[in-house]
Amino acid sequence: MFIHNFKYAFKTLFKNKVLIFWTFAFPIILGTFFYMAFSDIEENEKLDVFAIGLVEDVISEQNTMFKEAFESLSEEGENQLFDIDYVDIDEAKALLRDKDIEGYVVLQEGVPTVVVGENGINETILQFVVNEMIEKNILMKDYFQYKPDEMMSFLEKVQSFAVNIKDVSNQNMSYTMVEYYTLIAMVCLYGGVLSLHAMNQNLANMSNKGKRISVCPNSKGILILSSLLASFVIQLIGLGLLFFYLICFLHVDFGDRFFFIFLLAIVGSLAGLSLGVIISSTIKQNEDVKTGIVIAFTMLGSFLSGMMGITMKYIIDKNVPIINYLNPVNMITDGFYSLYYYDSLNRYWFNVISLFLFTGGMLIISVLFLRRQKYDSI
Repeated sequence: MFIHNFKYAFKTLFKNKVLIFWTFAFPIILGTFFYMAFSDIEENEKLDVFAIGLVEDVISEQNTMFKEAFESLSEEGENQLFDIDYVDIDEAKALLRDKDIEGYVVLQEGVPTVVVGENGINETILQFVVNEMIEKNILMKDYFQYKPDEMMSFLEKVQSFAVNIKDVSNQNMSYTMVEYYTLIAMVCLYGGVLSLHAMNQNLANMSNKGKRISVCPNSKGILILSSLLASFVIQLIGLGLLFFYLICFLHVDFGDRFFFIFLLAIVGSLAGLSLGVIISSTIKQNEDVKTGIVIAFTMLGSFLSGMMGITMKYIIDKNVPIINYLNPVNMITDGFYSLYYYDSLNRYWFNVISLFLFTGGMLIISVLFLRRQKYDSI
């Protein structure tokens, strides 16, 4: 009976076009939109080498520190920041006027001063670098004034303080990865639509099949369990297709912890299925209303966990943290973030356990409601 009902429920779910759309098609479409929307933004935010002018007195023999700092930032390689033109003051003014350089550095009363034509990111970076050089130069002079005998040891220490700006944007979580993680979490919760439909097929007040089940001598628990297992298998197929599409077509790099990512997605899918079960068993409305509730709950949870803007997650964490502790979408995305940021798996397992507790709580409440259901007539 278990296998027979499993096969029947599996075929029934697969023939439902609405369910197939929300489970298979919609996540892939949304993932494609995320790729189109955010991939160019990340490319535009990377630091690019830009041209500046150095008036010759800045790199004179009397300004060894400034000279070495600028040379280190203009050496070819992954950390190069400047393309430097060594010019006199008249050439610097001409290059800036023609916009061949972003700005130039000149000595004024012995202090390097930045001259720019307009305000922008590159100009701000140049000003920041020069300010750092000036501060370190003042620090060294003050130290030498009070402890001249420790000059050599101090110089060795401050070598590690050299001004250096590195583009670490690829080490931070990208906008696209945030959206992909939330997308996966959303798909996990959409499994509730599958379990909702499977449950409705076994409830006497929701379908003709449910009426027949309610009067048949077979174990209702086995029939419901087999239907939910069919929902879970279809959910796993949908997740597998989504991961395949993200990795092979959109070239999303999930790193070397893909096993833990997929494991968390499986546990999240169980939470989604339990959501469908509790809505089906506790709300006495037609299937369309129940489906709308599952989708609305999922979209709200996705919004609060950062799908429409990562800052929303931190706003909730700061002001109403209990919401994120109860939001299964946030549990999933937070588990993904912990894999991305931390070497330790403590926070990851905390979210996995939280999802199991959420799933168990939803199923226990559902069982209590189902056991209390009685029908005067069928």
